[in-house]
Amino acid sequence: MESGSGASSVDIGISGFDGFFHEHHGSIVRALGLALGDEHLARDAAAEGFTKALQRWRRVEQYANPAGWVYRVGLNWGRSRWRKTRREVSEHASDHGERSIPNVEPSDPRLIPALHHLSTDHRVVVVARYYLDWSEQEIATALDIRPGTVKSRLSRALERLAVDLGAP
Repeated sequence: MESGSGASSVDIGISGFDGFFHEHHGSIVRALGLALGDEHLARDAAAEGFTKALQRWRRVEQYANPAGWVYRVGLNWGRSRWRKTRREVSEHASDHGERSIPNVEPSDPRLIPALHHLSTDHRVVVVARYYLDWSEQEIATALDIRPGTVKSRLSRALERLAVDLGAP
């Protein structure tokens, strides 16, 4: 919670939030896990995103893609947290190949390591497009970037994945 905010900052009219949470929590945690590469960080990031959504529910529920808003908030929080602890994490995580992503088992076991060869910006749009099944416009809106940027990042990411996975 934000300091000094008190109970008045939490929107008491949370009608619909419970259903929204139950419908989207699992997919947002898994998507953040894929995007951030860390199951624990993803769970914390999703919790942060949903907490902020609850605090602002009357406004957030009006967005075209409230789940996209939670994804972006969680992603921003997770990236910030990761940057703050990068040195500590890199000292303890020598094998990046054994990342645990909750309930995600791709048909090709090489996919998760290949995703982590992508930059976070590229990985985030790939996850949103192919895991969350969002359109390019929905991704652009959720991440607050231009649709052309989404297309460009997807194209570059798919080229890199094709190379890493040995696709023709």
